[in-house]
Amino acid sequence: MSDTIYALATAPGRAALAVIRLSGPDSRRILSEMTGRPPSSARTLSLRDLRDSSGRLLDKALVVWFRGPASFTGEDVVELHLHGGAAVVAATAEALAAQGCRAAAPGEFTRRAFTNGRLSLAEAEGIADLIDSETAQQSAQALQQLSGALDHRFSRWRAGLIEALALLEAAVDFPDEDLPADLAAGAAAALQALDADLEAALGEARGEFVREGFRVALVGPPNAGKSSLFNTLTGREAAIVTPVAGTTRDVIEADISLNGYLVRIADTAGLRETDDVVEAEGVRRARAWAKGAGLRLWLTDETFHVEQAPEVGPADWWILTKADKGGPGADLPTGPYIYRLDTRDRDQVNRVAADLAQHVSTQLSGGEFPAITRARHRDVLSEARTCLARALAGFGQAPELVAEDVRLTARALERLSGRIDSEAVLDRVFGAFCIGK
Repeated sequence: MSDTIYALATAPGRAALAVIRLSGPDSRRILSEMTGRPPSSARTLSLRDLRDSSGRLLDKALVVWFRGPASFTGEDVVELHLHGGAAVVAATAEALAAQGCRAAAPGEFTRRAFTNGRLSLAEAEGIADLIDSETAQQSAQALQQLSGALDHRFSRWRAGLIEALALLEAAVDFPDEDLPADLAAGAAAALQALDADLEAALGEARGEFVREGFRVALVGPPNAGKSSLFNTLTGREAAIVTPVAGTTRDVIEADISLNGYLVRIADTAGLRETDDVVEAEGVRRARAWAKGAGLRLWLTDETFHVEQAPEVGPADWWILTKADKGGPGADLPTGPYIYRLDTRDRDQVNRVAADLAQHVSTQLSGGEFPAITRARHRDVLSEARTCLARALAGFGQAPELVAEDVRLTARALERLSGRIDSEAVLDRVFGAFCIGK
């Protein structure tokens, strides 16, 4: 990272302002050459004429520089606040390239901040999530992660591992000393407590649901009103509604915001036995999507019987549709969420939406900051728990082997914050960032 990089840090297109950011050892020199004089003191905005190497005026811009390591990347950083015309931005970028500055790769500024110790990997992921956030709760979770909430939880677990490891190594290194006989027992108790924490963390999807959206599946037999309810909840005609059973052949998804949480609703193919190859594939996809959902809403008509849906769970909601047509009533189980409604009636659907919003808020709010907000965290914690299980199973045998498995558990947790990680993992994480961040 001995070179100097640049990128447009604001969205491309016509705008009042455009900000180009530089980072690297030549940032201050390039600023001096393009303005014709040394910059003002660090962190001070100054109005300057920007010129290319031929002396042509590019723009009258506000410029500022940050002395490393007290900057975002830990290097010298310069920001050029330009007028937002596309020609101005393009000409300035060309002038920077002529000065030996290289266009940045996606996420390269944040990766330099990580490499220079300004951010942990979990905090860097928080930046990416903050940029991608669409709802209030997504941005709130991302800000907490950027502020170190995830690292704090990982560090507490790691501290418990180090304490247990110290007890185990004392038993290994000083077997003839007059040490307490319950050293191993003390280590076992600490590791068992950590194992319970990891089990609980892996058993919840709260952080992932906030980040990726709480998944709600509309499931049930064909022509039960799923598409009508889907359209009313989302406020648009996203799904085709006809009297013909089996109209929906694939999973149709749409995002809505409820109480600041992103909710991903899916209209699915009607569940039934069929010889139609296309419809059968739709039914398979419907079952697969519903299996991974945080909540399933079963829509049924007046002829439904409970035995027709053996996969229904106790937490599923029931909606008896086509209430406007009357009838004897379906054979439904008892439960806290049983609705009878006309899916085209906005007032009735609003009652379901209000209960759904409350349910999502209850499921995703409160408690300690979640230990998992993306698939990478789940993979690493699963690996850590595997090592920890091996350590716990080894008590009563060679303490050296138990200590080694505890070390492996600690190393896995260190990968969460990025203290230990492969270049391939880092490339995958930072490659998902936008250019200029």
